[in-house]
Amino acid sequence: MEYRTLGRSGLKVSTLTMGTMTFGGAGAFAAVGKTDLAEAKRMIDMCIDAGINLIDTANVYSNGISEEIIGEALGGKRKADVLIASKARMRIGNGPNDEGLSRHHLIRECERSLTRLKTDVIDIYFLHEWDGVTPLEETMAALDTLVGQGKVRYVGCSNYSGWQVMKALGISDRSHQPRFVTQQIHYTLEAREAEYELLPISVDQGLGVLVWSPLAGGLLSGKYHRDSPTARQLGGWSEPPIRDEDRLWRIVDVLNEIGKSRGVSAAQVALAWLLGRPAVSSLVIGARSEAQLKDNIAAAGLTLSFDERQRLDAVSRPPVLYPYWHQQFTAKERFGPADLVLDRSGL
Repeated sequence: MEYRTLGRSGLKVSTLTMGTMTFGGAGAFAAVGKTDLAEAKRMIDMCIDAGINLIDTANVYSNGISEEIIGEALGGKRKADVLIASKARMRIGNGPNDEGLSRHHLIRECERSLTRLKTDVIDIYFLHEWDGVTPLEETMAALDTLVGQGKVRYVGCSNYSGWQVMKALGISDRSHQPRFVTQQIHYTLEAREAEYELLPISVDQGLGVLVWSPLAGGLLSGKYHRDSPTARQLGGWSEPPIRDEDRLWRIVDVLNEIGKSRGVSAAQVALAWLLGRPAVSSLVIGARSEAQLKDNIAAAGLTLSFDERQRLDAVSRPPVLYPYWHQQFTAKERFGPADLVLDRSGL
């Protein structure tokens, strides 16, 4: 397992992170998966044995059940090398303050997450989504309080746009408060919009990127084709959205071809492509079964050739391009492969 420094912090994270959105299977998350405590324990042990040192969750996953399962699975005894990331912002109850990024909500939800996780500290605490009501100064001050109290070690954002990330970083710098060291984003061969602003921002500002749903909800796993809707789609789960199905299946065809030639799954090829992109620190992988998890973990050891990457770049090129002068940047070794330049040919 390879470990990468998370942004400008000194924290080293494995290139694969264990995602736990399938843990619990309550409410809206039942369509994603229904991993119970016994299976969760086995999956966590598999990940730790493979060298994965980061577990990602959120207070909203199955209304806190995901966090409870992690706490039980770890037995309330945090191993020194096991890191936990959680998030807050989404609605978690029916009260007027049961959502958002106010000081009240953020600090309360962090404390509740700590209780469910049976730990004293959350290693990486993410703002799960933008809150257009709460002043960002209040939110960043609340994160500063949590870090100062020792309840949170590092902070990050998830699903922010470029201007939102930069506004938050500006407030942190001006107020001498903890800065985001990471952002968690959706980025796949099928969805490459992050290359317009979020990845260049990450390189320029020193943010390590964690990628959620790197297989596009299983659509890039190679198990599905043009005439087979996925289990998530059948269950009513619509994330991430697919805007051009024909393009999606052309990408899947190339993934399958490369996977067949290398003797690996299409899923491993899709994950390996992401691990070679600028600023990407870790991919958040989840699974409905131990077999899926084992296959995804194997992607950490797969390196694609230049020609294979070129084929994938070509078939996944977005249909609409921003001016190329907004896209050019060189990835420093600290944030990704030193010789990788993202320009109009890479899009």
